[in-house]
Amino acid sequence: MDTIVELKQIRKRYGEGTPVEAEVLHGIDLKISGGEFAALTGPSGSGKSTLLNIIGLLERASGGQLLIDGRDTADLDDATITTLRGRSIGFIFQFHHLLPGFTALENVMMPSIIDANWPTAKAQDQALRLLDQVGLKDAAYKRPAQLSGGMQQRVAIARALSLSPRLILADEPTGNLDSHSANDIFELLQAVNQQQHSACLIVTHDARLAARCQRQIQIEDGQLLAQTS
Repeated sequence: MDTIVELKQIRKRYGEGTPVEAEVLHGIDLKISGGEFAALTGPSGSGKSTLLNIIGLLERASGGQLLIDGRDTADLDDATITTLRGRSIGFIFQFHHLLPGFTALENVMMPSIIDANWPTAKAQDQALRLLDQVGLKDAAYKRPAQLSGGMQQRVAIARALSLSPRLILADEPTGNLDSHSANDIFELLQAVNQQQHSACLIVTHDARLAARCQRQIQIEDGQLLAQTS
């Protein structure tokens, strides 16, 4: 399988050069391939979110290499990083971060609008198709406040998929949902992963959901402890 993400000895330090300098990731090696559906697990404070932010190009590592589709990201400038992140990576967070003044359709279109600097008919068609895919075509013109928590998370998933990213990163995407809605969201992500042959990495505290992933990656105190299939 094609490797989409590769981490080589990734380290992350905060407060560098100060008396409170602390290293929170200690030489992480990891590969994630196309079509793979993996869970990242570990206790609070273990480094899960920091690692996800580095993979998602929201933070820069203090050391090591991060390759996206074989491209070393270390020397890319901020503008190139922003473009790469926008086009290649889809983010889904525990809190959906939808824009309350916009409809579901407009929220899903937002990454395409930002990428093209202007709304296009193609972007609208794609957004409607994605809303249909997540079961919300009839809610396209409703605002977030008119939708349930599970429906809002579905809109967030559709938004994350709007530019057909090669990599999907989800940080506790079911954390605020009831068990039924959480299961629906999980199955939706699995379906997208299979259809698009994207790589999907989910941070979760839910052991039952993690057990349903193809691979479980366990991190503790900034180090990978085990990986099970």
